Amino acid sequence: MRTSLARPCDGPIVTDAYTRAGVDIEAGNEAVRRYQSIAARWRHPSQLDALGGFGGLFRMPGDPDTALAASTDGVGTKVVIAAQLRRYESVGADLVNHCVNDILVVNADPLFFLDYLAVGKLDPDAAAQIVAGVQDACRKHNCALLGGETAEMPDVYGAEQFDLAGTIVGSVRVADIPKPENVTAGDAIIGLPAVGLHTNGYTLARKLIGSDEFGHAFGDSTFAEALLAEHPSYHDAVRAVQDVAHVKVMAHITGGGLLENVPRTLPPNVKAIFEQSRWPVPPFIAELCRRGNLDVNERYRIFNMGLGFTMVVPLLEAERAKAAADGARIVGWIEERRGGDPAVTIHPARQ
Repeated sequence: MRTSLARPCDGPIVTDAYTRAGVDIEAGNEAVRRYQSIAARWRHPSQLDALGGFGGLFRMPGDPDTALAASTDGVGTKVVIAAQLRRYESVGADLVNHCVNDILVVNADPLFFLDYLAVGKLDPDAAAQIVAGVQDACRKHNCALLGGETAEMPDVYGAEQFDLAGTIVGSVRVADIPKPENVTAGDAIIGLPAVGLHTNGYTLARKLIGSDEFGHAFGDSTFAEALLAEHPSYHDAVRAVQDVAHVKVMAHITGGGLLENVPRTLPPNVKAIFEQSRWPVPPFIAELCRRGNLDVNERYRIFNMGLGFTMVVPLLEAERAKAAADGARIVGWIEERRGGDPAVTIHPARQ
């Protein structure tokens, strides 16, 4: 989908920072298109279409009114920083919370989780810390950790390297699955705050902040603390908003940022308009944008820019939706989309 930005940032402009850091977003998007073509060749009769692809849906056997929702993901190159600092437990929570948010987009509650830990050389203490983080986050969501897999692969990873991924399964009433066609011009967009990079953008962040700076002070903490800030779960905040407002669709703002995640949940006849002045950008993300001299497109495509989750609600319910969750803000609105209009337009804050 096309996207639009009101104007570039001031100062020297960098438009391909992520590609130069080693991550090709366009190649990723092309791969997804090919996956979709492959998947379209055959569908199981109980498979349901998932809103935006954040979580797959499967009709519960014997219960046509219920669907299982599943998602799988990883922590990305945040694991490199965790390994360098030998701080392992937080990435386990990152993994679970990320996956919980993905199935939350289709309105599902988690049921159970499985993790996959791959290492170059197995360190039982480090592995136990990682799994403890997974288990603790599962407990907080009343989600069973059924098991997982630990693989020692010295020919793939260095002795201190590891990767972490997981799969979550939840459930949702079919009638409660969000329907994009209900989104109309005039609706409001509610944003829930991000606390840092969450689990995306770390390949670029590690190019901009060297390991020799991890211990340096930044604000009230250090660069290490900012880099390892936990990816939050938005489950309880979303449920609180749903208690007072009709949430039409939701988006988890991960890789691709606002520009690529929000359009995944909208019908083709509308577009989302965001005004950056309506919410704060976390200082750490602002520092990365400054160091990288990133243009507006790069900023909003690589980083979450301060919004971790969005919801579309009727305009008349926006104020009470905002009041229902800590830090929630009205960050934009929905307009009719015509012709070649972009799916998302972002008006940056005035400098």
